[in-house]
Amino acid sequence: MSTVTVVGIGADGWGGLPRNSQDIVTAAEVVVGGQRHLDLVPEVPRQVRRTWPSPLRDGLAALLAQYDGRNLVALASGDPLLSGVGTTLVELLGAERVDIVPAVSSVALAHARMGWSYESTTIVSLVGRPVDRLARHLAPGRRLIVLSADETTPAAVAALLDEHGMGEAEVVAWSRLGAPDEWRERGSAAGWSAEVATLNLLCITCPADAPSYGLTPGLPDEAFEHDGQLTKRDVRATALARLEPRPGQLLWDVGAGAGSIAIEWMRAHPTCEAVAVEASPERAQRISRNATRLGQPQLRVVTGAAPDALTDLPTPDAIFIGGGAGRDGVLDACLAALEPGGRLVAHAVTIETETLLVAAQREHGGQLTRIWIESAEPLGSMSGWRPSRAVIQWSLQR
Repeated sequence: MSTVTVVGIGADGWGGLPRNSQDIVTAAEVVVGGQRHLDLVPEVPRQVRRTWPSPLRDGLAALLAQYDGRNLVALASGDPLLSGVGTTLVELLGAERVDIVPAVSSVALAHARMGWSYESTTIVSLVGRPVDRLARHLAPGRRLIVLSADETTPAAVAALLDEHGMGEAEVVAWSRLGAPDEWRERGSAAGWSAEVATLNLLCITCPADAPSYGLTPGLPDEAFEHDGQLTKRDVRATALARLEPRPGQLLWDVGAGAGSIAIEWMRAHPTCEAVAVEASPERAQRISRNATRLGQPQLRVVTGAAPDALTDLPTPDAIFIGGGAGRDGVLDACLAALEPGGRLVAHAVTIETETLLVAAQREHGGQLTRIWIESAEPLGSMSGWRPSRAVIQWSLQR
């Protein structure tokens, strides 16, 4: 397949493109892009114009194959590698077969307009993604630049900020940033009512005293809705330390309960993925609610009992068994799914499951740890230590 050239176009349109970018587009035999971008380009005799297929990924390979061997140029917004089609094309064809010609991105313009350094901001794209993903990035005093999906995004973001106790956050919405008619609207999240263009970007300053959760493992137990089936905070922290969340890796959370392990795994890095497997439909729904509220709406929840529910799941990099380790076939199925370098952590609170983990450690190696947490509580007019149920933890790296 021949090389594809991707040319970025800013909100200032055709006239804002450098001459060399214009020449690349006008010399193309085939130009592909969204209708808005195609409408910006002057007519060229005998040049073929095609809009992107929908859905994009499913139809893209066939479209490119149809024009293989011809000079094909794809049009994109601003920097094609910033939440743009350039990334999709590189994933499909490989970097050596995609030439990127970027324009100034809306993110670069937003930094310039606000006087914000890149080091002081977090960039979050909500293009094709649920607004709840923003929740993970909320922190006191934090600056966020949010790429909007359309004109409805600012109101949805403002509502989310208000819901998370950040109604006083300052929101600046830039419409048609970089175009001659760009404009901005400014207000608080709680009082947001401004109208914006379909093409918009948000600059958010979180209040310095806003409530938030940290990103290190061990969120407070009250951060999760649960019915008692929850890996408690201190035990959860040590389990995640042994699971070692790494960028781009996948976790199976088997017998997920409230989903706390899977959710905290995903909070460790934006590219971490997880599948929560839970037999109870009620608890599975609760996991989804917890994931959405804590900024991980993309968590995949599988309702079903292991080991049958593990069939056809993508290969994991790490597995946590919080419930059901004593069920026939569960531990064997998880061990079989684990590839070299993979990590497994299993917990037991019953004698029967403890016996199973002790036998597994003798056969496969790894580390057995007994975790016994005691918490100070009132005892009459004084205080005393109240022990929790001991947890036996087996951790293994292949």
